[in-house]
Amino acid sequence: MPSKTPYKVLCVCLGNICRSPTAEIVLRHFCGEASLNVVVDSAGTSNYHPNKAPDSRSQAHAQKRGYDLSALRARQLRTLDFIEVDLILAMDYENLENIQQLMRHAQQEYGAARIRAQISLMSQHDPDYPQREVPDPYYGGHDGFEQVLNQCESSSRAWVNLFKQQLEQ
Repeated sequence: MPSKTPYKVLCVCLGNICRSPTAEIVLRHFCGEASLNVVVDSAGTSNYHPNKAPDSRSQAHAQKRGYDLSALRARQLRTLDFIEVDLILAMDYENLENIQQLMRHAQQEYGAARIRAQISLMSQHDPDYPQREVPDPYYGGHDGFEQVLNQCESSSRAWVNLFKQQLEQ
């Protein structure tokens, strides 16, 4: 991970209004606390909510923990992201598959040598939620939004620890 050029991370779920914007803000917070040169963004594999603010319930639950999602706007994952971003974090296995499929399109469009992005599950290195999907809270109750925050905080800490190790090498 180069120290002068920011390391770019993209958090991805389906609609980019619940899980991935939460993951974006939480990971950005922990990277900032650790003074890491990491830029965090989010996107969705679908185009269900273009330019929409995060779900009001996501915003309310995040605000209770001191995270402000209000400035974020939904966007769709693009093939260009695969050459501009270093790491793409999927919130669940279905979106992981969709991201991998879009990466194949990006490889065809730009050439495999230009693809920069590594793809991983958000919980890939999380000791508390190993390889677990971040559940979609959209159709559920308040507990789901708290679960998303819990997992995003835990997984973000794990990623920050990994980023720190990479910087030391």
